[in-house]
Amino acid sequence: MEVSGKVVVVGQTESVGQNGFTKRLLVVETEGQHPQKLPIDFVKDNTNLLDNIQIGQVVKVQINLRGSEHNGRWYLQAQGWRIE
Repeated sequence: MEVSGKVVVVGQTESVGQNGFTKRLLVVETEGQHPQKLPIDFVKDNTNLLDNIQIGQVVKVQINLRGSEHNGRWYLQAQGWRIE
Protein backbone atom coordinates (compact mmCIF):
# COMPACT_ATOMS: atom_id res chain seq x y z
CA MET A 1 0.00 0.00 0.00
CA GLU A 2 1.23 3.51 -0.73
CA VAL A 3 0.71 6.81 1.12
CA SER A 4 1.81 10.14 -0.32
CA GLY A 5 1.89 13.62 1.12
CA LYS A 6 3.93 16.29 2.87
CA VAL A 7 6.21 15.40 5.80
CA VAL A 8 5.16 17.17 9.01
CA VAL A 9 7.18 15.18 11.60
CA VAL A 10 10.41 13.18 11.45
CA GLY A 11 11.05 11.66 14.86
CA GLN A 12 14.27 10.53 16.45
CA THR A 13 15.19 6.86 16.59
CA GLU A 14 13.99 5.33 19.86
CA SER A 15 14.97 2.10 21.60
CA VAL A 16 11.98 0.14 22.87
CA GLY A 17 12.20 -2.67 25.40
CA GLN A 18 15.28 -4.53 26.52
CA ASN A 19 16.09 -6.34 23.26
CA GLY A 20 17.44 -3.35 21.34
CA PHE A 21 14.31 -2.96 19.18
CA THR A 22 14.34 0.46 17.47
CA LYS A 23 11.61 2.55 15.85
CA ARG A 24 11.23 5.99 14.31
CA LEU A 25 8.09 8.01 13.60
CA LEU A 26 7.20 9.77 10.37
CA VAL A 27 3.99 11.81 10.04
CA VAL A 28 2.72 12.53 6.53
CA GLU A 29 -0.14 14.94 5.77
CA THR A 30 -2.22 13.78 2.81
CA GLU A 31 -3.73 16.11 0.22
CA GLY A 32 -7.33 16.44 -0.90
CA GLN A 33 -10.61 17.71 0.48
CA HIS A 34 -10.08 16.07 3.88
CA PRO A 35 -6.31 15.98 4.57
CA GLN A 36 -5.16 13.55 7.25
CA LYS A 37 -1.97 13.46 9.30
CA LEU A 38 -0.91 9.81 9.24
CA PRO A 39 1.66 8.43 11.69
CA ILE A 40 3.91 5.81 10.11
CA ASP A 41 6.45 3.80 12.11
CA PHE A 42 9.77 2.68 10.63
CA VAL A 43 11.36 -0.14 12.63
CA LYS A 44 14.73 -1.87 13.00
CA ASP A 45 17.02 -1.34 9.97
CA ASN A 46 14.40 0.80 8.21
CA THR A 47 14.82 3.68 10.69
CA ASN A 48 17.81 4.92 8.67
CA LEU A 49 15.57 5.45 5.62
CA LEU A 50 14.44 8.69 7.30
CA ASP A 51 17.94 10.14 7.77
CA ASN A 52 17.71 12.49 4.76
CA ILE A 53 13.99 13.29 4.94
CA GLN A 54 13.08 16.92 5.69
CA ILE A 55 9.95 18.62 7.08
CA GLY A 56 7.85 19.94 4.17
CA GLN A 57 9.23 17.42 1.68
CA VAL A 58 6.63 15.60 -0.46
CA VAL A 59 7.12 11.84 -0.25
CA LYS A 60 5.64 8.50 -1.27
CA VAL A 61 5.81 5.87 1.45
CA GLN A 62 5.26 2.14 0.99
CA ILE A 63 3.54 0.74 4.08
CA ASN A 64 2.21 -2.47 5.53
CA LEU A 65 -0.78 -2.36 7.87
CA ARG A 66 -0.42 -4.33 11.10
CA GLY A 67 -3.29 -5.21 13.42
CA SER A 68 -3.13 -6.47 16.98
CA GLU A 69 -5.36 -7.11 19.99
CA HIS A 70 -4.52 -6.40 23.62
CA ASN A 71 -6.98 -6.87 26.51
CA GLY A 72 -9.98 -6.85 24.20
CA ARG A 73 -8.95 -3.69 22.33
CA TRP A 74 -7.85 -3.67 18.71
CA TYR A 75 -5.03 -1.54 17.30
CA LEU A 76 -3.93 -0.67 13.78
CA GLN A 77 -0.39 0.41 12.89
CA ALA A 78 1.12 1.59 9.61
CA GLN A 79 4.68 0.34 9.20
CA GLY A 80 6.87 1.93 6.52
CA TRP A 81 9.43 -0.02 4.53
CA ARG A 82 10.31 2.30 1.60
CA ILE A 83 10.25 6.05 1.03
CA GLU A 84 10.74 8.08 -2.15
